[in-house]
Amino acid sequence: SMLGARKPVVSVSAVRTGSGKSQTTRAVCRVLQKAGLRLVVVRHPMPYGDLVAQEAQRFATVDDLSAQRCTIEEREEFEPHLTAGTVVFAGVDYEMILRRAEEEADIIVWDGGNNDFPFFRSDCEIVVVDPHRPGHETTYHPGETNLRRAGVLVINKIDTAAPESVAALRRSIRAVNPKALVIDGASPIYVDDYAAIAGKRVLVVEDGPTLTHGDMAYGAGIVAAQRFGAAEIVDPRPYAVGTIAEAYRKYPQVGALLPAMGYSDQQRLELETTIRNTPCDLVLIATPIDLRRVISLDIPALRVRYELQEIGAPTLEDALAGVIEKARAQTAITA
Repeated sequence: SMLGARKPVVSVSAVRTGSGKSQTTRAVCRVLQKAGLRLVVVRHPMPYGDLVAQEAQRFATVDDLSAQRCTIEEREEFEPHLTAGTVVFAGVDYEMILRRAEEEADIIVWDGGNNDFPFFRSDCEIVVVDPHRPGHETTYHPGETNLRRAGVLVINKIDTAAPESVAALRRSIRAVNPKALVIDGASPIYVDDYAAIAGKRVLVVEDGPTLTHGDMAYGAGIVAAQRFGAAEIVDPRPYAVGTIAEAYRKYPQVGALLPAMGYSDQQRLELETTIRNTPCDLVLIATPIDLRRVISLDIPALRVRYELQEIGAPTLEDALAGVIEKARAQTAITA
């Protein structure tokens, strides 16, 4: 079942963790902001702390993340929206959250998580699929449900996927959801100072859930290290401590990357200690947030990030035209 909203809703979900949902959500927000609409993001629940205190949370600034004791995982989802000036709601009681979000928005963006389907009935249901893992879109739950429900499918990472994998994904989409509007997308990487990578021994820190739960062998950090001439990608496994070392034993596919895990203060300290222990010249932070906000590093570090880049037509602007018109009409009636 889903909650019905009094304001139009755009939802963004994915078929697997690490498909590129977050950069797609940010791109959707930019289109809606360009259209002059007041929007808020409602994030899928991340129940890592005090659930009573987290009943209905509102975040307007990055400082709110510290005030509400957010984990690294929560920060990774919330911070990019906040730095773009978008208010984020999250918590436990999603009917309460929805009613509060409706009070300050013309349109609501549901930012999915754990490949779950939206909690709110959506006027435009966007789902991101990943050609690096063809076949996963129909073999994982609830990701397959998202694939079948979607009105819009974004094939992300076309720029780095094998052509035969992209073709296989297109065949799968045609077989399962032939009526969906399909948008082609790339995920180019952006580095603060790419020239500084050349010749360095680098430690690559990637998004934790993408590596552990998403079965991805690499992310933006590895791409940047290889593309810009790192001398060596240093293996942090011999230097890992505590729950970080346990994560390597539990998820051996992670390999010579460091998953950014910080579900507690203790785990955050263990992540920091693992980084400090690892002999490297440079840390590549390929996480949605700047880890330097939450841990102390005494090693030079650069941020690496993805942004969605649409290829050709149709575009997100095309896909969102109908819901934008609906939001404008509703706003005009209530003005």
